[in-house]
Amino acid sequence: MTTSALNHVERACTDLARDGSPVTFAAVASRTGMARSTLYRNQALRNMIDHHRRGQTDGTITALTDEIATLRIAVETLAEKVRNHDTQIRHLARHAKR
Repeated sequence: MTTSALNHVERACTDLARDGSPVTFAAVASRTGMARSTLYRNQALRNMIDHHRRGQTDGTITALTDEIATLRIAVETLAEKVRNHDTQIRHLARHAKR
C-alpha cells in the first residue's frame, strides 16, 4: 500500500470526524474512491479507520497501543518500499556496469 493511500484515508477519516459524521468504511470508501474491500483487506488502512472510528485520542493505554500498531504497520510498509527500491537500484547498477 502506498503512503499516498494511507494519507488519503487519514485525511478522509479526519474530515469525517471534524464534520461530525460517523467514520465508517462506507463513508471513507466514498470520500477516497477506494473499494470497501480494499479498506477492509489492507491491515494498515483498516487499523487507521478503526482507530478513527473509536475516536481514541485521549491518551489511554489502549489508544496508544492502537496508535503504535498503526504506526508500526505504516513503517513496515515504507520499509518494504525502500527495500524494493534498493533492490531495483542494485539491479540497475549491475546492468549499467556491463
